[in-house]
Amino acid sequence: MAIASETCGILPSAHLQRLLDTLSAKGYRIVGPIVRDGSVVWDTVRSVSDLPIGWRDQQEPGRYRLEQTGSQEVFGVVHGAQSLKQFVFAPREPLLQIERSKDGFATRPTLPQSEKVAIIGARACDLAGLTIQDRIFLNDAYRDPYYASRREGLFVIAVNCTRALSTCFCASMETGPRAKHGFDLVLTEVDDSLLIEAGSEAGRDLLSNLCLSTGSEQLSAEAARRIEACAQSQVRRLDHSRLPQALYDAHEHPRWDELAGRCLACTNCTMVCPTCFCHTVEETPDLSHQQSTHTRLWDSCFTQEHGYIHGKNVRPTIKDRYRMWLTHKLASWIDQFGTSGCVGCGRCITWCPVGIDVTEELSALLTQDGRSSGTPQQMESS
Repeated sequence: MAIASETCGILPSAHLQRLLDTLSAKGYRIVGPIVRDGSVVWDTVRSVSDLPIGWRDQQEPGRYRLEQTGSQEVFGVVHGAQSLKQFVFAPREPLLQIERSKDGFATRPTLPQSEKVAIIGARACDLAGLTIQDRIFLNDAYRDPYYASRREGLFVIAVNCTRALSTCFCASMETGPRAKHGFDLVLTEVDDSLLIEAGSEAGRDLLSNLCLSTGSEQLSAEAARRIEACAQSQVRRLDHSRLPQALYDAHEHPRWDELAGRCLACTNCTMVCPTCFCHTVEETPDLSHQQSTHTRLWDSCFTQEHGYIHGKNVRPTIKDRYRMWLTHKLASWIDQFGTSGCVGCGRCITWCPVGIDVTEELSALLTQDGRSSGTPQQMESS
C-alpha cells in the first residue's frame, strides 16, 4: 500500500536538521536514539550528528551487539532495551507529599511539570505498546493524572522498519513493521531520502512548516516494498489464533517446570517490555519525620515481594511467577483489556540473560509433549 501523497513530503536525509530545528522552534525538547556504553538509549538530541548514523544492531536470544557500517543510514538501529514507556509511566516518581501537623496530616499531590517532548525514532511496536499503556492509564475507569500530564506533551515521530532483527515478530502480532496509527509524523528511510507522513493535526502543521517537495509515487512504492520485505523476513512468529483459552488449558503443563529451571527471575523481561505496568509504592520520610514522600516505582511480578499479600506469598516459586506473567501477557490480558499484552518487539528475548524465547515457549506449551513445533532456525530453512 503506497503512502498517501497529500499528507506526505520528501526530505533529503542530509537536511534532517531542518526537522529538528523546526521542532526546537516550537518549544520541544527532542529525544532520540543515541549510542552509549555499547547500546542505544533515548536521550536529548540537539543535532543530527547525535543520532546513531551508520550503526546497526544485531540481536539474538540473550545477545545484543552494535556495529558501525560506515554508511550514512540514520535509522539503521531498530531499537535498544528502552521502549516509550518511561516517557509516560516514569520508572520512579513522587505522587504525594505528606506533611504532619498538630491536627493530623495533610497531603499534596506532586504532579509532574508539563513539558513538550518530541521523540524521534519510535518503532511501530513501540507505538502499539504506547496504545496499550494509554488503554490502562488514560482510558480505563481511573484516569492517572501523572501519566496524562506526560502524555499530553508528547509528540511522536515514528520510523517505519525496513529491516527486521532475528528477535522481531511484530508482523505476526499485526503491530508492525509499518506504523499505522499513534504517531504525529512517521518517516521511512529510503537510501538518501526520508519520506515523511503526517498522522495528526500537530503533525500536519509541522509538515506544512517544513515546505517539503511532495512525495513521489515511485518513492512511496519503494518504501512500501521495503516495509513488506521487512515483514516477510521475520523468522519468528507467535501464533495467537488459539489464545486465550489454549494457554489457560496449559496451566499444569510440564513445560513450566523446565522453564522455571532456566529462568533467573531477574526481571529483565518486564523492565524492557513496552506494556508491563506492575508498580509498587514506598514511603520516604525526612529526618525530622514531619514529612514523607509517597513514591511510585516500577516493580515486577517476578520478584518475591510482588506476590506477598497479607502475610503469605501467593507466587512463592519461579514457576508460579513465570506462569503468571506469560499467562497474563498472552491470555488474561485479552480478557482484561481486549488485546494481547505482547507487541512482538522481541526485547524480552534479547535481554533475557539465558535467552528464553517466548515464541518458542508458547509453541511448546500449546503441544501435548511440551516440545516446540518449530524453532526459528527450522522456520527460516523451511
